[in-house]
Amino acid sequence: MIDFKQIEAFVWVAELGGFRAASEKLNTTQPAISQRIAAMEDIMKTRLFERGARGIKLTEKGQELLSHAQRMLDMRNEMLRVAKEQNAIRGTLRLGVAETIAHTWLHELIEYLSDAYPALVVEIHVDTSFVMRSQLALHHIDLAFAVGMSQDPKEQHLHLCDYPVIWAASPLLKLHGRPISVRDLAPYPIITYPTVSLPHRAVRNALIESGIKFPRIYGCASLSTIVHMTRRGIGPCAIAPQVMTEELEQGKVCVLDVRETLPDLSFYACWLDSPDSHIARTVANVARSIAQNASPSQPPPA
Repeated sequence: MIDFKQIEAFVWVAELGGFRAASEKLNTTQPAISQRIAAMEDIMKTRLFERGARGIKLTEKGQELLSHAQRMLDMRNEMLRVAKEQNAIRGTLRLGVAETIAHTWLHELIEYLSDAYPALVVEIHVDTSFVMRSQLALHHIDLAFAVGMSQDPKEQHLHLCDYPVIWAASPLLKLHGRPISVRDLAPYPIITYPTVSLPHRAVRNALIESGIKFPRIYGCASLSTIVHMTRRGIGPCAIAPQVMTEELEQGKVCVLDVRETLPDLSFYACWLDSPDSHIARTVANVARSIAQNASPSQPPPA
């Protein structure tokens, strides 16, 4: 059986890049770390590290297993923290959520919190990342699942997940099924996230760089409205495909093969560090485990 000492040794050797550094971190000897790694490799019937003259590096399988090991340690630490702080997770958590998260794995998080922390009441506020950052700074919410990180030194953050942003359109526009450029989209208004969002800026930059001096972009804070307008053929959209999987599967909206790609949406759990931020930190760690296990599906080919 693999034990947590072996998992811990694996994670710290990978993080610190050596057995000696890991032994110092874990207050043990280098031979002890080597034995733990060797035992883990023997149990799993796979090599975790390649050893060479220049040091060690993770094998391909070791790299694949590292994220799982990190999550196991996170969950163990969370369990120990809860055991030590009985009834600490109670009261009300004001949670700000980007609508993309609300469309994907938020329900899993709420179900988990309901079972694990029945004394915790969660108030959900669905809004844009821009608005949530203002609400967080004003202490109107306790935790936000938003795009990107703030420069505020008081803000703590934890990476949750990444979602691609695709170009898509109704088949009525006859833009699908062939390679096109962003200039081919210019005759139509492009529907996407609000003006202050990363996708909106990326769409605008792509159009301007392609020579479109006055791009038409409809920014909208409601993802369901973006999907509805796209289905009606008002224009192509730039959006995360996970929020319209049904429309894509049914062919009501098609992925476009546009040469100019758009940056991913990187979501973070964000909260202000304070003596009473334990609940926000705990929920953020749980959310990260759920988000990473959700494994965003790839959009269908254009």
